[in-house]
Amino acid sequence: MSNYKAMNNLPTLNPLLKFIRAESFSGFVLFFATLLALVLANSPLNEFYQSIWQFEIGIKSSNFELSKPLILWVNDGFMAVFFFLIGLEIKREILIEELNTLKKASLPIFAALGGMLFPLFMYLIFNDNPITNKGWGISMATDIAFSLGILKILGQKVPLGLKIFLTAFAIIDDLGAVLVIALFYTTDIQWILLIYAGIILLVLYFLSYKQIHKKILFFSMGLLVWLLFLKSGVHPTIAGILLAIAVPMHRKIDEFTFAEKLKKIVHEITANWNTNELPILTKKQIEEIDNLEEWTNKVQSPLQLLEHRLHNWVAFMIMPIFAFANSGVNIIDLKAIDFNLSSNIALSLFAGKFIGISLITYLVVKLKIAFLPEGVNFQQIIGVAFLAGIGFTMSLFIGNLAFIDDLKLLNSAKIGIIIGSIFSGILGYVIFKFSLNKKEK
Repeated sequence: MSNYKAMNNLPTLNPLLKFIRAESFSGFVLFFATLLALVLANSPLNEFYQSIWQFEIGIKSSNFELSKPLILWVNDGFMAVFFFLIGLEIKREILIEELNTLKKASLPIFAALGGMLFPLFMYLIFNDNPITNKGWGISMATDIAFSLGILKILGQKVPLGLKIFLTAFAIIDDLGAVLVIALFYTTDIQWILLIYAGIILLVLYFLSYKQIHKKILFFSMGLLVWLLFLKSGVHPTIAGILLAIAVPMHRKIDEFTFAEKLKKIVHEITANWNTNELPILTKKQIEEIDNLEEWTNKVQSPLQLLEHRLHNWVAFMIMPIFAFANSGVNIIDLKAIDFNLSSNIALSLFAGKFIGISLITYLVVKLKIAFLPEGVNFQQIIGVAFLAGIGFTMSLFIGNLAFIDDLKLLNSAKIGIIIGSIFSGILGYVIFKFSLNKKEK
């Protein structure tokens, strides 16, 4: 029993802290992918850069066709995995982490609502073109990777409670953006295909309820759900969120049972070594290694395991590829830019997020509806409110949905997103730097 206590007292890294560390570094990778795309799009290689993403890939037959430009495989395919990961994170946060009680979730929820509604209202108030009204959802989202990346630059002086607060409301923000995409950026729905997808999802939810999770079954059914959403007219990334709900949180055994099994397996492996000193294992050792794999699968939550396996792929491959594919906009040709749209999006991200988050947070804390995290002050909340104006990944994604049929408006929206995100990041950094230096004195 003393061994168990010792194991319990070992320092462990909270899943949220692992998430923060990985997201922080991936922000730098995103920055370089964005910078490279901008350089290529404004160089003699622009035509080559654009042609890459228009290259058609797919399969065709007499009864079935699935062929798309590479840019759409990135936005519809790769980003479905990104949304699947977001769904896993949201489910974990709600069930066991920072959003699992009203007390812990209240401040991030209010901050996220302020950070979504104020930019929306600001965009609609300043928009003077009915054609660009549909871009109202662009400034609602916060990019976790970039915002946490800036906090990473500031070092260990940033309170942990502030990082957790930023991550929590950004995740709620992402959930809000997903709902906006599902409800307002979907047209020409083929309901029969959605019904088929819904039936498959219900089967997966039932299996999850019964604590049944078979990887091959889940993958094949998940791929079919994605395809049905793709063909139905609802953006297939929504399928990623809905599939994440079907991943069970439970574990079949606890870590202490696993530790006991592990000791027995180690004993059997070392007690049955190959006496001939050949570079192969004995039959008994192979059996025990198979047992180790079986018990390892039983001690891990399917949700946590999937989240762990996917996170680095998403953070260091999928998101940078998305940024590289979507942020290459020509800023030299001024005639191809709608300055009203660009400035409106930039202002909504920069000022809308700042006003919405800082004002709502201040009110709910003063009214004692919610409380600031430990070691966090209002000046730092203002810094976070500015960092939240870094919309980037989700903003670019919604921009593609809003203006997919108008290249001029799409490029103008991208410019507004980039400008608003840059100014938000710089001012957020300056405020934090001043706040932390003042605290040291």
